[in-house]
Amino acid sequence: MDDRIELVQSEALAAVSDAQDLDALQQVRIQYLGKKGSIQQLMSFMKSLSREEKPAFGQKVNLCKQTVTDAVEARQKELKAAALVKQMEEEKLDITLAGYDLEIGTVHPLMMIQQEIEDLFLGMGYKIAEGPEVEQDYYNFELANIPKDHPARDMQDTFYIDPNTLLRTHTTAMQMRELEKARGGLPIKLICPGKVYRRDDDDATHSHQFMQSEGLVVGEHITLADLKGTLEFMANKMFGEGRKIRFRPSYFPFTEPSVEVDVSCPFCNGRGCSVCKQTGWIEILGAGMVHPHVLEMNGFDPDKCSGFAFGVGLERVAMLKYGIDDIRNFYINDQRFLKTFDRFD
Repeated sequence: MDDRIELVQSEALAAVSDAQDLDALQQVRIQYLGKKGSIQQLMSFMKSLSREEKPAFGQKVNLCKQTVTDAVEARQKELKAAALVKQMEEEKLDITLAGYDLEIGTVHPLMMIQQEIEDLFLGMGYKIAEGPEVEQDYYNFELANIPKDHPARDMQDTFYIDPNTLLRTHTTAMQMRELEKARGGLPIKLICPGKVYRRDDDDATHSHQFMQSEGLVVGEHITLADLKGTLEFMANKMFGEGRKIRFRPSYFPFTEPSVEVDVSCPFCNGRGCSVCKQTGWIEILGAGMVHPHVLEMNGFDPDKCSGFAFGVGLERVAMLKYGIDDIRNFYINDQRFLKTFDRFD
């Protein structure tokens, strides 16, 4: 009977040693250590043994079972380690291989202009104001001195959502919100960049959606000279040193007096070229002193304070600065157009 136990143990240990993977080892475990395995079947011989022989026989069977179990566990560790090494070899990365080229986007030219203006005025102590693009008539028109019967409303070509809600036609609405929020507190220095919308036919120089950046300063003893100095500084930073500006009388409901602002042509330095139509000047923005009525409506005393405001179209600046001849290029998402601005980053 002892020979039978030794034979089963010898066969089991040989099978464990020959197992080349975990699946094969599992089959060996089932064959010898399972409930119906060869070692368990040895216990069936117990019934033919005397009472004195049974304890010794049982101990030998259990020792055989433990020996095979230890061998299986040791072989399992070996096979798992070998499998891990094989997996690492198969999944090893060759770091000398060339990588993939990643398509990296560029900063949109309008964002470049916006950031340039923001950085310029932040350095002058201004803050950046934000506001909703879906605006109330009250802020877009009423507080900007454009009541419901005012003819200037016809100039705006507005997208109305309902009689009191619209897509803002200018970032002046943000100025009105900031004036109302200030509740007469001085001074106020802010820049308001953002999208605006007007009912317009899209062509090379017009778009139903475009971007503005408006500035507002309110304080004591603010004059037209302060406005001119500020805009001249901006023109020199945006279009190059040596730029001059000039004011031409104009009309805007929320400023009085109002002016159109021209900058000396940066392409011909004022001598006259095709860009400036031989005049030496290029119109860049509108501006003026804040209308006293606007100050009153927003809780300011026009006898004690004054202010100036200006608004510039970012597309206008970008087209002049980068030589772009069609405003629609900004909105068609043509990568060939956008990639040309890598050099400006």
